[in-house]
Amino acid sequence: MSMRLDNLTFKGGLHVPDNKGLVSSKAIELAREPKTVYISLQQHVGAPCEALVKVGDNVKVGQKIADSKAKLAAPIHSSVSGVVKGISKMYTTTGIKCDCIEIESDGLNEMHESVGTKADLSKLSKSEIIERIRESGVVGLGGAGYPMHSKLISSEGCSVDTAILNGAECEPYLTCDHRIMLEHPDKVIFGLEVIMKYLSVEEGYIAVENNKMDAIDALKNASKGKNIKVVSLKTKFPQGDSYRIVDAVTGRKVPRDARCKDANSIVSNVHTAYSVAEAILDSKPLYERVITVTGNGIKEPKNLLVKIGTTIGELIEQCGGFNGKPGKIIAGGPMTGMAQFSLDTPIVKTTGGILVLTEEETKVDKVQPCIKCGRCVEVCPVYLEPLYIAAYSLKDNYEAAERYDALACISCGSCSYICPSKRPLTEAITHAKNEIKSKRK
Repeated sequence: MSMRLDNLTFKGGLHVPDNKGLVSSKAIELAREPKTVYISLQQHVGAPCEALVKVGDNVKVGQKIADSKAKLAAPIHSSVSGVVKGISKMYTTTGIKCDCIEIESDGLNEMHESVGTKADLSKLSKSEIIERIRESGVVGLGGAGYPMHSKLISSEGCSVDTAILNGAECEPYLTCDHRIMLEHPDKVIFGLEVIMKYLSVEEGYIAVENNKMDAIDALKNASKGKNIKVVSLKTKFPQGDSYRIVDAVTGRKVPRDARCKDANSIVSNVHTAYSVAEAILDSKPLYERVITVTGNGIKEPKNLLVKIGTTIGELIEQCGGFNGKPGKIIAGGPMTGMAQFSLDTPIVKTTGGILVLTEEETKVDKVQPCIKCGRCVEVCPVYLEPLYIAAYSLKDNYEAAERYDALACISCGSCSYICPSKRPLTEAITHAKNEIKSKRK
């Protein structure tokens, strides 16, 4: 176990302009009530849910409207009170077309009777903790979307001795996790205590990049007297990858084709911990989350508390609209986010940000031949050789790409960013990964 608590890091990665100054000092605002929400039945990794409501039903805020009996799934709740107007397929920010429940808000925000039941953590059994987290529909909010109750259950019996909250937020531009830590440190810490109690873990850490010192100070003040340490990480991408967090904090390497639990650790995002706290304290379901709407293509960048199912267009409108003609709209950050093609797309639980870049910022450089400089190898946090994997992928030689461990790539984008020849390395490797996986089915 590492004894240092400051300036921790891992091998590889790179420094990129964080551009967080556009919105990092802006407090979380409550977003305007959407007139209509479109709530996807696919909000996480695992099985999609099935609707529990039908057209014409009246629903309340926090009411469970979809669920699944699958092992890897979490229920979905209404974010408004109103009437179900339809269930139809729509594209979501993930780029996948999914069934979405359309609910017209009545503007009353009437809460469902199941919301608001208080609980005392010290008196809850393990089964009661899991039940409250599952029924609240909590999933990983750092982007992966793994159902939280499933992560906890699967970590049992794995000798997990260290619980880590991921507050790195290493993606440029995004500040929603930063604001959660700064404005709600008590709930973040309580969420970690829930995880520690469930797994009987003695060591608790919150890992934050050192470009958010105010959040580090807030968490240190709130955790005084508790068995929790707040550690600072070097500001470096992809510091927020869970395997890199385990490496930086504990010095343990998570083996390829393994999980953090195999390195006796569990890692959860700080926003996820905040949602766990709300599930335990108030049985409040995950029907809203904080989203950063930012970029030079937005007039008034903001951190907004947004109801799941709100469209991208509504959020941009609340931030003053576009600042000139947009070049690209991205759900998430610029390194791992997904470009969007419609403002009518609704956000899902895993949407942490909406980034609007200007036309000037999205100009594409001409691709040049590889000069074998090796910089992509130097920055790869997984110790891969991206130039060779990409080259084999572009020649449709996926067997060779697999021999070079293409499936171990975490698609962080570091290789493409650093490449002086502007080669689309990440895209080519991702293509190879998809081809290899499809042949295995």
